[in-house]
Amino acid sequence: MAIPANKKELINAISESYHKLKCELLLVPKSQVNTKELNGHSKGTSMSIHNLVAYLVGWGNLVMKWHENKNQGRPVDFPETGYKWNDLGALANKFYNDYKGDSYKDLLLKLEITTNGILNLVENKTNEELYVDLWYNKWTLGRLIQLNTSSPYKNATGRIRQWKKNRKI
Repeated sequence: MAIPANKKELINAISESYHKLKCELLLVPKSQVNTKELNGHSKGTSMSIHNLVAYLVGWGNLVMKWHENKNQGRPVDFPETGYKWNDLGALANKFYNDYKGDSYKDLLLKLEITTNGILNLVENKTNEELYVDLWYNKWTLGRLIQLNTSSPYKNATGRIRQWKKNRKI
C-alpha cells in the first residue's frame, strides 16, 4: 500500500490496515496473548501480543492528545512529556505498563475506540489541514497520523502472522 497522499487515501489506509489487524488479533488464542515471544520495541527485548496492542493504543492516544493540545493552543511535547524521539523504547515500555492491568478483550476495545476516534478526527479535517499545512516540523497532520496508525497496524499484522506461523497457529 502506497503512502496516503490525501484524506480519502488516509481513511482507506487506516480502515483497511485496522481491519486486517483486528482479524489477526481475534485469531490469537487467549491463552497466548501474554506470552512474550515477539521482538520488543527495544533492542534485545521481547513482548507479548498484549504488549503490542498496548503499544498501538498508546500511540493512537498520543495522536489524539497532540491534536487536542494543539487545538486548544497548548504546547505539545513530542513525542510525549518526559520522552525524546531517541527514547522510544522507554515510551513503548510506558505503554506496556499503562495497559498491563487491562484484559485482552478490554484492550482490543480500546484499540477500536482509539482507531474510530482517529478516523473521526480525519473525517472532520479538510484535505488541506491534513496534507498541505505543516503541523509538526516538516510533517503534515495526515502524515503523522499515518505514521502512528496504518503503518504500525500493518507492521503489527505482519508480526502476528509470523508469530502464528512459527507456532503453527
